[in-house]
Amino acid sequence: MKKTLTFLLLGLGAMNISNAQTAPRHEPDSNAEVNVSAVSPALARYINESVENDLWKRPQLSPRDRSIVTLATLIARNQTIELRPELYRALDNGVKPSEISEIITHLAFYAGLGNAKAAIAVTAKVFAERHIGADQLPPASPRLLPIDEKTEARRSEIVARDVRPVSPALEHFMNDPLFHDVWRRPGLSPRDRSLVTVSSLIANGQVNEAAFHLNRAMDNGLTAEQIGEVIAQIAFYAGWPNAYGAVAVAAKVIDSRPK
Repeated sequence: MKKTLTFLLLGLGAMNISNAQTAPRHEPDSNAEVNVSAVSPALARYINESVENDLWKRPQLSPRDRSIVTLATLIARNQTIELRPELYRALDNGVKPSEISEIITHLAFYAGLGNAKAAIAVTAKVFAERHIGADQLPPASPRLLPIDEKTEARRSEIVARDVRPVSPALEHFMNDPLFHDVWRRPGLSPRDRSLVTVSSLIANGQVNEAAFHLNRAMDNGLTAEQIGEVIAQIAFYAGWPNAYGAVAVAAKVIDSRPK
């Protein structure tokens, strides 16, 4: 596990640069917006009116949470063209470099190593431009958060029932490193890890997994209203079908919760 996390963070941790708070700001290339207008004036209008001046300003979800949802969506779908400007926005919205590092590590397990490493290549450049160094990144092997025994017992029972008969190896890796290590890393709160996980699953249309993690997200503090905003945010960055497909699943989960 230590080797895996170290490898994922290598592209970020190799930079020996001074503290980000003293660094000048470097903004993304503004030509991207000009190119949209040159090809599709209508799309440029929708981006300006519906995304920037409506979606991102809705108060039901904080700008920081919207950035976490957007980063998770883009990384899960390997959409690196959009990732760079959203990394700048996330940093400006209060997502810490250490949290971005943890988001990438977490998504290696939920969206694949290839997508995580593609995100590292983009993020390393942004961190260099913002003068974010290794001192601002989480350690490879921190002291882990305690296990929620009740939640873990329920999860282990489901995995033993559904996974073990088919793939004992998958059960092993789901227990350790995923739930006994990654989910317990303190660099992201359990709520934020749930936010990242739910976003990546919805973004990739993986509704079979979404129900369990939506329940876990609500256990970790995400509200029904916030889940609705997460789905709306994802609609613009992963497409309406993926967002719409999550609506029925979310409705069942919310209805099944104790009132």
